[in-house]
Amino acid sequence: MRGGTSKALFIHDVDLPADQVERERMLLRLFGSPDVRQIDGLGGADPLTSKLAIIGKPTRPDTDVAYTFGQISTVEAFIDWAGNCGNISSAVGPFAIDDGLVPKAEANSTFREVRIHQTNTDAVLIARVPLTPDGKARIAGDCAISGVPGSGAAIELDFCDTAGAVTGQLLPTGSARDVLTISSGEQVEVSIVDAGTPTVFLHASDVGLSGRELPSEVEATAGLLKRVEAIRAAACVRLGLVEHAADAAKVTPYLPFIATVAPTQPYTDFTTGETVSGVDFISRLFFMQRLHKAYPVTGTVATGAAARLPGTIVHEVCHDQPALESVNGGEVSIGHPSGQITIDIVLSLPADGSTSGPTLERAVLVRTARRLMDGTAYVPGGM
Repeated sequence: MRGGTSKALFIHDVDLPADQVERERMLLRLFGSPDVRQIDGLGGADPLTSKLAIIGKPTRPDTDVAYTFGQISTVEAFIDWAGNCGNISSAVGPFAIDDGLVPKAEANSTFREVRIHQTNTDAVLIARVPLTPDGKARIAGDCAISGVPGSGAAIELDFCDTAGAVTGQLLPTGSARDVLTISSGEQVEVSIVDAGTPTVFLHASDVGLSGRELPSEVEATAGLLKRVEAIRAAACVRLGLVEHAADAAKVTPYLPFIATVAPTQPYTDFTTGETVSGVDFISRLFFMQRLHKAYPVTGTVATGAAARLPGTIVHEVCHDQPALESVNGGEVSIGHPSGQITIDIVLSLPADGSTSGPTLERAVLVRTARRLMDGTAYVPGGM
């Protein structure tokens, strides 16, 4: 299924081995990993298309279905189960409806709300899925999202339950800004926000970027990806995900994400050649040691939250946008390499003297999704 700007293999939990070792061995073989081309499997040879969704019966009484996400490495025999993919999350509701995993909606219903237990982060996602007259997930519609050709039916996703999804706190270090010391000894100022998924933010200029670079320019900049990974590795140590920075790429390659941010400025959408302007600020997000060609939904939740948190680097770069001065109400628009993504996000800040942190009240995005195919995949015996 395509969900937002990503693709994943969707598999029923009951169709996989119960033993975790056997399960991972089968899944890696199914994707054709490790192999950068994934030529002997169904993987798409790119981090955005080497994704997995395992769907099963609800594991919490307040949900309709359980969803486990896996990021399949192309270079190691490794599946990262630590986080979630928000784009793929948008396809879980339609999959569950069409496969009969949730009760059929009442007659004449135009939408079905699906409560999803995201097992990696133990969060509840709420999907509002449009329906056809016969109760199936509707595909056709006029909703267009950057990075996906054409249009489809709008699926609303609320990620308000994902604050502190991995670290337990919206601001994992307790501060809106931190200074990290990377392997070279250099110090870099960052903001770390955990909403949707932990994300590390820094000024684009701190890694020699204007902020509006396209994927080909980033890939061609000598030493840039290595430098960005060094900053991410230092953040992994600060968050307690690894003891040594040198272990970050192997132990936790998927999260945290790391993103550069810069004030709004016109740039070219690399997929269409059109000019992108009018966004609140621009960002380039890196995951799996590569530049994301669009923008991940879970990263959007973190970025939107950071934009509304006074003191963060993201809040600083959009200080000229009056609508973002208030934490309450309104949309945050983020410019990325293939267009823009918008999130409706609301935070509540603690009262003076309170020991509690900020609270994520609303985090709603709109995505499209559709089933691309279904059938039987073959895994060689003995693998």
